[in-house]
Amino acid sequence: MIIEPNWPAPRNIRALMTRVPLEVSLPLEPTWLQQVHGSGVIRLPAASDQVADAAVSSVPSAICIVKTADCLPILVTHTLGIEVAAIHAGWRGLLSGVIESTFSNMHSPPEDCIAWIGPAISKAHFEVGPEVREAFLIAHPDFESAFVENQRGHYQADLAWMAAEVLHQSGIKKVYQSSLCTYADSRFYSYRRDQGQTGRMASLIYILP
Repeated sequence: MIIEPNWPAPRNIRALMTRVPLEVSLPLEPTWLQQVHGSGVIRLPAASDQVADAAVSSVPSAICIVKTADCLPILVTHTLGIEVAAIHAGWRGLLSGVIESTFSNMHSPPEDCIAWIGPAISKAHFEVGPEVREAFLIAHPDFESAFVENQRGHYQADLAWMAAEVLHQSGIKKVYQSSLCTYADSRFYSYRRDQGQTGRMASLIYILP
C-alpha cells in the first residue's frame, strides 16, 4: 500500500504519524523509523523510533513505512507476497548502500522480488557538487551517465536512475517507477523547493493478514 499526497497531508511529522492510521485502514500501527540518510535496516516486528532507513518484514500486518520529501521511497516485495521492504534512499543512502543492506537483511533472493520507486526529485531539479559525483563514480564507475554538468560547474544527478541500476545489479529484474518529480509537482512536498520548510509523504507496504 502506498500513500501519495492526493490528500492534504500534514506538515508536522508527528501529525503525519497520527494521520496515516486514520486516513487508511491499517491492521496495525506502522513502525516509524528514525531516518538518518544511512544504510541501517531493521526487521519487523520491532519498536518504532529505531535509527534506520529501511524496514523488512515477513510477518503479516507488520507495516514497513518510510517518509520522504525529495528522497526516493522504494518498496520491495517477493512476487508471492511473503516478504516486503520499504527503503528511504537519498543520495547519501544510495552511496552508503542502503539498497544492498536491505537485501542483505531479506530472506528472499532479489531475483524473486519486484521493486517500485516512488515520486522523488528529478534529474532536472537535483543539483549536486563535483564532490558528490566523484564519490559516486568511485563507488560506481558505471554511473557517469547519471550526472550532467550544468552552467554553474555543478551536476544534475538522476537519483531514480541510479537506484534502478543498483536494484538491477542486486538481481531484481522488474523495477517499476512512478517517474513523478516532487520538486516540479506541487501535489508533493519537496525539501529543496520549499527550502526545508515542508512536510513529508509516507510510503508503506505490508503483507495482508
